[in-house]
Amino acid sequence: MEQAIFGTQDGRIVVGQGPFLTAATPPVEGVAFYLNDFSLTKEEPWRIPASVDLLKPSDLSPKAPEVRWREPQVGGFAEVFREVTGAIAQGIIDKSVPVAVETGVWEGKEVGGFLNRLCHLPPALRAFGVTDQDRGFLGATPEVLFSVEKGVLRTMALAGTAKMEEREVFAVDDKEIREHEFVAQTLIAKLSDLGMVRRFPRDILDLGKLVHFQTLIEVELYRQEDVGTLIRRLHPTPALGPLPRTEETMALLGRWRDRLGCPRHFGAPFGFWERGSFEALVGIRMIGWQGKEVLLPSGCGIIQESRLMNEWRELRLKRESVKELFFGELCQV
Repeated sequence: MEQAIFGTQDGRIVVGQGPFLTAATPPVEGVAFYLNDFSLTKEEPWRIPASVDLLKPSDLSPKAPEVRWREPQVGGFAEVFREVTGAIAQGIIDKSVPVAVETGVWEGKEVGGFLNRLCHLPPALRAFGVTDQDRGFLGATPEVLFSVEKGVLRTMALAGTAKMEEREVFAVDDKEIREHEFVAQTLIAKLSDLGMVRRFPRDILDLGKLVHFQTLIEVELYRQEDVGTLIRRLHPTPALGPLPRTEETMALLGRWRDRLGCPRHFGAPFGFWERGSFEALVGIRMIGWQGKEVLLPSGCGIIQESRLMNEWRELRLKRESVKELFFGELCQV
């Protein structure tokens, strides 16, 4: 039976139980999940569950599933990296975000015990995912695309990554700050005609082994806005997409993602609608599976100052953080 999972702002982990009805718009009453791919190609992205439960810690085995991992080869990514930096040098783009994918094979898994691990996530991470018999994906993302409630839209710029022990240097790193400001300033520009925009100071989000730059942004909307229109306006931010974002640069990124084997739902918005309020997460820090095959994607923002070795290291750091969450020792919170 298909399930949809969403970690809400107030700490609940909502589980929608199938069978699901699909729709082009959210229902007037009740709840619905928003599920689309990165390119937003689904005409009916809303999934209305037959029933809704809350995920709670249980007696299910918390033992991490065993996976035989295969390290991704740098050659394919290096080729794409050179093409991205070449496009930057030609003035076609200022930034893009290719994705490397580590693959593996389940030695054996129990999805129930695996779901139980979502109840033990650190507070800064939000659960999301879909499971359906022998396929699905689950994630623990630190990034919110946006939320809308009572006429106020809230979003964030989340870009720039470093190890925890590099925090002091990271805080003054010109390359990381510039990458972050690409995202923050682009978001503000996209929102400025919708209402009164307030930008909060840039700070550092602590995720344990990793840190990120984070800027919170709030908009008092002039009028009620259609959720689907807002998604298309904001997704993808430059944290996951190209800058500038045009049909041509999105198509270019799509080809790079396809060549590197990126799952179509990686980086896509994953949302939850409840009584007129809506929130969409950015689908990163995730694993996907079909049968015994497992995929673990990670992306990195490439700008003019980027260097292949540093970006390859960042990609691995992100994947290792996901492995720690889903396959390491449980963190009691």
